[in-house]
Amino acid sequence: MKRRNFIHLLGAGTMLPVMMNGFKVTAFAGQTPFLNLLANVACEDRILVLIQMAGGNDGLNTVIPLDQYGLYKAARPNIAVAEASALKLTDATGLNPNLKELQTLHTNGKLRVIQSVGYPTPDFSHFRSTDIWLTASDSDTIIDTGWLGRWLDTQYPGFPIGYPNSAMPHPVAIQIGNTVSTGLESKTANMGMAFSSLTSYSNIVNYGDGTATNTRFLHELDYVRETGLQVKNFADPVIKLASKVTNKVTYPGANANPLAEQLKIVAQMIAGGLKTRVYIVTQTGYDTHSSQNTAGTGTPFAHPTLLQQLSQAIGLFQSDIQQLGVADKVTGMTFSEFGRRIKQNGSNGTDHGAAAPMFVFGNNVVNGVLGNNPTIPSTVTLEDNVPMQFDFRSVYASLLRDWFCVPQTDIKNLLFKDFATLPIIKGGSTSDVNEQSSTITTSAVRCSPNPASDNVVVTFTADGSPCKLSLFDHTGREVSVLVESTIAAGDHEVRFDASALSSGNYYWRLQTLRIQQTSPMIVVR
Repeated sequence: MKRRNFIHLLGAGTMLPVMMNGFKVTAFAGQTPFLNLLANVACEDRILVLIQMAGGNDGLNTVIPLDQYGLYKAARPNIAVAEASALKLTDATGLNPNLKELQTLHTNGKLRVIQSVGYPTPDFSHFRSTDIWLTASDSDTIIDTGWLGRWLDTQYPGFPIGYPNSAMPHPVAIQIGNTVSTGLESKTANMGMAFSSLTSYSNIVNYGDGTATNTRFLHELDYVRETGLQVKNFADPVIKLASKVTNKVTYPGANANPLAEQLKIVAQMIAGGLKTRVYIVTQTGYDTHSSQNTAGTGTPFAHPTLLQQLSQAIGLFQSDIQQLGVADKVTGMTFSEFGRRIKQNGSNGTDHGAAAPMFVFGNNVVNGVLGNNPTIPSTVTLEDNVPMQFDFRSVYASLLRDWFCVPQTDIKNLLFKDFATLPIIKGGSTSDVNEQSSTITTSAVRCSPNPASDNVVVTFTADGSPCKLSLFDHTGREVSVLVESTIAAGDHEVRFDASALSSGNYYWRLQTLRIQQTSPMIVVR
């Protein structure tokens, strides 16, 4: 039995969804990272907490496009959030009214909202989409390692042989639940360990009966027991340290808020002094095909209730770790395998879609909304998707570089290609040059005539960095790449023959080091 295969069997991960593609920017690899200003927290002490919103979260009912409310309401007459109840972040953008704690984090400077995150040519299967997000692969490429597993493998070479040890006496990654995410899979083993509670973990020390003799089965049994002892050696200090911590806030209990109960355990583990770098928790229920706002048959929680649980859990967790004195070394991030489509379906729900917002929270995030609200067409069909503005791997690259201090050349190896980094972490490499989405409007890319039928002139603004100009169809598929090179700063024009395109909604997407934006184009026949 191979060690990798056996460790994988200890916890086959839960997976998630899909979105869109990055772009080749080889010039990015040569950048010198700016000095990270988080001097009070050494890079090796920083912790990332991931919250997986399993099922495909409806982004348009999570982050409300107030500047297009009429079009939003028309596309969702029965399930749209009431305009007056939306919690304002800016004049243009609001939150679902059940996200009160997230609004408070924003008010206190601790919430980054990243608009329309996805990848090119999304896959709408829950399993494949989740796999893409966890492995950081292209939608047409199968990868058998996870993005965090690959990074952790560089930090703890040879794992699990020789671990735990004096330098790393604790699990390098922990998932709260019964399985371990494939996002933690490395080339040799899954780097994570699953705890369903502070006293419950995968313990296989006493597996099987008999005494090993010179038989293949009993040699394998010896190996299973050896590995079980290693698991126990990891688990014992976790339980010992975390159990000494008393949470500073009152959590509502597992029945009322399962996610909050998971984060309660994470807070205890962090405050207990574990050296664990990554924690993953999961909230299920976001596959809202029917009765989205009221919960259909067999669905325990409606979408508004799920968001309320998410917000409450994050708010309690952030307050808890603040009072426990460990908040400065923790950054949290939400993700879901995909979003939902723009138009509600016939069952008062939403179907599998493409891009959706992400939340990054903590003391060290650049506060505010990154990106523009997604464009909602005046004529929208059941097939229309929210167009991608940011590739999810740009978010990963930003956290690797600015939170975990990973060199840019290593990030390219971990994510297979170069992705632009985003202003997410204070003092990060892009926080002083890449605040573009708050200041640059959608005029950075536009086309004429619009609506179009044949020849189109696309005007875009370059900034002297590597630039990619692409056309996406209404499903999120990249149908054409017009520019992919470094060009001089300023306005440029390219011509495009749209005669082969069928009628419908399309989106131009411009990406440079400082700009990632979309602009709609309607094709009529």
